Amino acid sequence: MKTTVFACCVLAALLGAPLLAQKEMDRLQNSATVLKEILGMPDSIPKELLDRAECVIVIPSVKKFAMGVGGSYGRGVMDCRGGQTFDGPWGSPAMVILEGGSIGLQLGGQAIDYVLLVMNDRGADSILSSKVKLGGDASAAAGPKGRTAGASTHIAMRAEILTYSRSRGLFAGVSLEGSTLRQDSDGDEVVYGKKVAAREIVLGGVVAVPAGAQPLVDLLNQHSPHNLSNK
Repeated sequence: MKTTVFACCVLAALLGAPLLAQKEMDRLQNSATVLKEILGMPDSIPKELLDRAECVIVIPSVKKFAMGVGGSYGRGVMDCRGGQTFDGPWGSPAMVILEGGSIGLQLGGQAIDYVLLVMNDRGADSILSSKVKLGGDASAAAGPKGRTAGASTHIAMRAEILTYSRSRGLFAGVSLEGSTLRQDSDGDEVVYGKKVAAREIVLGGVVAVPAGAQPLVDLLNQHSPHNLSNK
């Protein structure tokens, strides 16, 4: 009996591993697709903000779920410029999870894509160190949009994290205060084939860019090859 149970567990693990790997590859590919579509919109993220961002987080297709008072849960990726001072090219992404009672209530509760710009090393360090409450542990603000956002862009630069959403083709800055952002260690392990800390992935250069993440990395290097935050 014990042998049969053990065999079933082994078989389940063998069958489940490819499904998990494909799920994480889909997450990487969907994130690249979402960011490409958003950056291609006429009123998109201002380039001057993207050029000053040290990390970009993409959470595709967040959906509201009903449980008690309701809430939302989305899995995405965090990609940063390389090096300890974020002055290198975009590199290997870490997997992240966004959750909270407010994120699914935006724009009528439809499936929503989120893009977050991490504007300085304090914001990046907060996310890479622990679970972060937006608006609490890290200052966050709805990001301005459009190629020339003017004064609102300068105001937004004071925030550590700028947040955007897209639903039904509508793109806008949106407040995510009260939501939490945390590392997805299980997702990282599936993508990279071993346990590795998000900080080591993003800043340590200890893992190569996986094939599924290459479109996202190439897209960021194409649209914003240099960090202009100190210029």
